[in-house]
Amino acid sequence: MLLRRSILSLAAAAGLMLSALAVHAQVPDGKKIRIGVEGAYPPFSEIGTDGKLKGFDIDIAMALCAEIKAECTLVQQDWDGMIPALQARKFDAIIASMAITDERRKVVNFTEKYQSTPARLAGKAGARLEATPAGLKGRRLGVQRSTSHDRYLSEFYKDSEIVRYAKSDDMFLDLAAGRIDAAMADSVAMDIGFLKKPQGKGFAFFGPDFHDPRYFGYGAGIALRKADTDLQARFNAAIRAIRANGVYKKVQDKYFDFDVYGAAN
Repeated sequence: MLLRRSILSLAAAAGLMLSALAVHAQVPDGKKIRIGVEGAYPPFSEIGTDGKLKGFDIDIAMALCAEIKAECTLVQQDWDGMIPALQARKFDAIIASMAITDERRKVVNFTEKYQSTPARLAGKAGARLEATPAGLKGRRLGVQRSTSHDRYLSEFYKDSEIVRYAKSDDMFLDLAAGRIDAAMADSVAMDIGFLKKPQGKGFAFFGPDFHDPRYFGYGAGIALRKADTDLQARFNAAIRAIRANGVYKKVQDKYFDFDVYGAAN
């Protein structure tokens, strides 16, 4: 279920609204790392009723920071400004279920993957929608802006009306209200964030899983600036370590009843 997200928005990062929360870990060497997260993509990242960030990405970030013995600060950032904010040094790494794509690799470095989930389409159950460009011709299709899903629909579903949203929750509200006919998103995020909620009653996935690596990448990894190869190596070692010592599985089992890491590369 990969996750998400593509089209590189490399415009200026002026006006970015940033807020930070501290993640505490042992800091014997005083190293400090700022991590960009979204906070609007449950169950991977969201704001709880207590106003604090939570989710799979958040817990993975904390586990990795503990493993590399760094003091990390989480910086909340809207999705479509993630890479510009990284380049503008608003933070040092992105842990936000960002798909590792060849297009993104032109401007940032990635660690190895830490999870992998496919994209899917969802619409009204029983609507007999066909998950093909011809089958959805003339339909209104919702997608989160600047994601791999956005890029894929824009490339192949040219005869559909593509409706773009800043946040997936806004897209799900419009789908439930009938303002769009279908939506494409990460299958886990859509299942847990919409289909299994009361507003998703009467809606269902249709069509196949979408895996094309040209658009949906090779799993989700941590994005870093090109020059930060040492930090990339530290995070890679930490991903392997938490998968080996059981910490990864403990975090995974808190949110999922399946292997979110996916097949080994």
